[in-house]
Amino acid sequence: MSQVHNPSAGPMSAIREFLKLESASGILLVIAGVLAMVAANTPLADGYVGLLQTQFKVQLGEFKLDKPLVIWVNDLLMAIFFLLVGLEIKREVVMGELSESSKVALPAIAALGGMIVPAAIYAALNWADPVGIRGWAIPSATDIAFALGVLSLFGERVPVGLKIFLMTLAVLDDLGAIVIIALFYTSDLSVTALLFALLAIVVLFTLNRFGVQRIAAYMLVGAALWLCVLKSGVHATLAGVIAALFLPSTGAGGDREHSPLRTLEHSLHPWVAFGILPIFAFSNAGIDLSGMSLGDLMQPIPLGIMLGLFVGKQVGVFSFAWASVKLGLARLPTGVEFRHVYGASIICGIGFTMSLFIGMLAFEEVASEEIVAAEKLGILMGSLVSAAVGSAVLQIVLPKGRSSHA
Repeated sequence: MSQVHNPSAGPMSAIREFLKLESASGILLVIAGVLAMVAANTPLADGYVGLLQTQFKVQLGEFKLDKPLVIWVNDLLMAIFFLLVGLEIKREVVMGELSESSKVALPAIAALGGMIVPAAIYAALNWADPVGIRGWAIPSATDIAFALGVLSLFGERVPVGLKIFLMTLAVLDDLGAIVIIALFYTSDLSVTALLFALLAIVVLFTLNRFGVQRIAAYMLVGAALWLCVLKSGVHATLAGVIAALFLPSTGAGGDREHSPLRTLEHSLHPWVAFGILPIFAFSNAGIDLSGMSLGDLMQPIPLGIMLGLFVGKQVGVFSFAWASVKLGLARLPTGVEFRHVYGASIICGIGFTMSLFIGMLAFEEVASEEIVAAEKLGILMGSLVSAAVGSAVLQIVLPKGRSSHA
């Protein structure tokens, strides 16, 4: 597969290529989600469930991993996704939008509001339910591929500052999701496995400290780290983020454009965008709607998720962004107005893949199939309504012709 981006083309070219890739990935995610729903609600349902529950075993001596296909997708493939997220975050901190405090203030404050308000809405509806309250973080996520995909529908009408605002907000949103997963969605911890994981981290630090440039060395240690984290009780996807943080951001002679970090990011991006995320969506978005009614959507869990995504996200993102500008803590990007920010804040309610992932962690051990189905229904409805209403608002507020700052 061809490279996503020519590093020599400059930072703005990198942003354009990133947006194109995420937008195209959003289309594939829609297709994967639709196929999952079709498979779960037609005579294909038994085959769909059977495929996801097919056991795959890897064994080396006494050590073995024996898990159904859906768990391999959620634990292994999503660790690669979080590896890419970690690379993107480090790149933004070192040389991108997160490296300048004046540019990061607005999306950072908006992202904070976009996590706090949806979680508060969900918690208010599920506070008395010890099982339901575990899903409080589900509506706090934003699916960057879907959100940028919706924004891309408006082409050159969109100011580039709005695109960068949304992209940076979504990256920070992913960072918030990583912290939430690490702190709140862990099972019983294995001290032995954690000590081995710590040893792997020390090796990664040593490789970085001595300026090792070979990506394979980091990935080999990263694979060992993944196994240790998998056995530790902390979710295995966090191993991907940790490994990413140690990839050198400068190459030979201090060249940042051809560093191991940039090289691996460019190599992974198309595989994640066009492979891993659609596979995850297909594996997790299928809901058996037989026997369900609109009344089921009014239950606290799906209602909390739907309102958190659609109402909470737009209120949280927009109000925190507005307040930060009015208080002088941040400023709007060139060519961007508050009405544009409001339209973007609505499509931040498209949670989809990240919400499905957090929902899987929240309810994997304590909930019935009915609760899992209800949770997925809330995510799909909240994301769908956010996409539809956000598109309608953006159609009204964006310039009718090409933006002078596109």
